Amino acid sequence: MTSRKLGTLTIGQAPRADITPILDQHLPASLPRVHLGVLDGMTHADIEAQFTPQPGNGTLISKLLDGTAVVLDKLAVRAVLQSKIDALVDQGCDVVLILCTGEFHGLVGRTAWLVEPDQIVPPAAAAIAGDRQVGILVPLVGQIESEYQKWQGLRKRPICATASPYADPNDTRELEAAARQLRDQGAELLIMDCMGFVERHREVAKAASGLPVILSNALIARLTAELL
Repeated sequence: MTSRKLGTLTIGQAPRADITPILDQHLPASLPRVHLGVLDGMTHADIEAQFTPQPGNGTLISKLLDGTAVVLDKLAVRAVLQSKIDALVDQGCDVVLILCTGEFHGLVGRTAWLVEPDQIVPPAAAAIAGDRQVGILVPLVGQIESEYQKWQGLRKRPICATASPYADPNDTRELEAAARQLRDQGAELLIMDCMGFVERHREVAKAASGLPVILSNALIARLTAELL
């Protein structure tokens, strides 16, 4: 059997202590892996100088090693991603997993198998949803408009609500309210469209809404495991 090496790339700082346990549940324990982040080694001042959202640009949210959540300019993140992928390939990774559900166009893995959640989660979820109404949870209000384009493969236009996966873990009111809002608007299935949402978020949303909930990073972890 061919030996594999996994590289993961977060748009925040690596390693992501919230996401890697989900990957570990599905990946072989002996699998070599390398974790990189777009913001690795940067201070808050560095990040503000290079990645502060600019008017008219999309936004992304991620997490730093100190636990801080940061909102980033999507175009500035995209400008760095390819060099980070190249660095993982240069370190011998033959599978590279992007730990972000945002849409990025034109990325290449060179000799590596590049796994991009934005190209996998929407069509997979659309196939599961069928004719049912989908409700989508995103972290930022500014991301909602782009969600309609991203999820155009759904048979029904999705409804969206916002809740941050990086809020105080002891205060689940925002997430509960968002999940109930989607249910009350007719959602029959919820999708947590951010890699920062983890199992505890799924359980909160499921309990609040009474609906099935798809967790993007768990879906991607299962599918990536098939390559490894």
